[in-house]
Amino acid sequence: MKTRLLTFISMLRDAGLSPTVAETLDAVHAVRLLGVERRALRDGLAAALLKDEADRPAFDAAFDRCFPLIGRQRGKGERREPSGDEGSGAAGRSGAQMRSTLPQEHPDPTGPNRRSALQDRAPTLHPTQSKHNRLLVGRRRLRAILFAQMSPQDIEDCDELVADLARRFRAHLRRRQRQAWRGRLDVRRTIRWSISKGGVPIQPAFRGRRPGAPDLVALCDCSHSVATATRFFVSLLHPAHTFFRRVRLFAFVDQPIEMSVEDGTLVPHGQLDLYARSDFGRVLVTFRERYESLLNRNTILLIMGDARNNRRPPRADLLARFRAAVRQLVWLNPEPIERWNTGDSVMSTYRRACDELLRAATIQELHAALRRCLTRI
Repeated sequence: MKTRLLTFISMLRDAGLSPTVAETLDAVHAVRLLGVERRALRDGLAAALLKDEADRPAFDAAFDRCFPLIGRQRGKGERREPSGDEGSGAAGRSGAQMRSTLPQEHPDPTGPNRRSALQDRAPTLHPTQSKHNRLLVGRRRLRAILFAQMSPQDIEDCDELVADLARRFRAHLRRRQRQAWRGRLDVRRTIRWSISKGGVPIQPAFRGRRPGAPDLVALCDCSHSVATATRFFVSLLHPAHTFFRRVRLFAFVDQPIEMSVEDGTLVPHGQLDLYARSDFGRVLVTFRERYESLLNRNTILLIMGDARNNRRPPRADLLARFRAAVRQLVWLNPEPIERWNTGDSVMSTYRRACDELLRAATIQELHAALRRCLTRI
């Protein structure tokens, strides 16, 4: 049963759900308490593994595949009548009879019972529920598809998904800001105050929050290979601009050009040559000359790019200089990790100057990366 349960949890992860280790242990405990009665097992596993009722259709579909209903369930009080050839124990059963009593997870697809087996496994969904389930499956696919593999139709379909994720991201920042009205626990003051109480820390002491909101500076690679990722990066980032004192966005291919977001569209404030060859080194030199005054100890610097420099000087010394001037420097790379440092990529050179280097090759990874680096403001 443990093997079957682990298989079921793996199917849930394949369907886009994400049971944690603690939830998995809860599910094992629930099976131990409830037994294998099908309805109780389904409800117990749902209570242990489901976080959102909207995921129930996907859960039910996985449950029906992993725990198929075999034959007609006996009613309460009914007994199975032994066949004439069956002995009093397992030793009296033939090999065919033994196999017939086991769940057949993989029926013969060409056999006469193929249709009935599929019907038993398929969940019965209300039309509205079925439509919602298809929408969830479609959104999970869009979340997981690589930016480099997106078709024009996929990019168009992602607009609504990204808008929804941006609203959630903004709400997440708002909750954290409301909950973090006081700073972190001050251990030394707490221990000092506890001396008068016999060493019991009845009254904890907290550090004061850093006054004021931070500044945000974002450098966004707009070359052809990264344009899709940059589009969604700005779409997720822009609704959160109210949580910063000042936000400055820069687009670049071989030169940094300041840009703004107007009616959901990126508008550069200068001439941006989208057909130029990427040159991160030249971008860093120009940024130092024109905009270095924007960087201070209250600035968070975000860079979105693949670090493909066309074998030109990377000028990683300038990136290290920027890191020394700001509060935090985070690089988001929209390529899969296996492509980093291949060809003309100089990611390892820039990595040494970054506080964090995060993969952002899909919408899901991009959303998680932004939450990771900006929820500590």
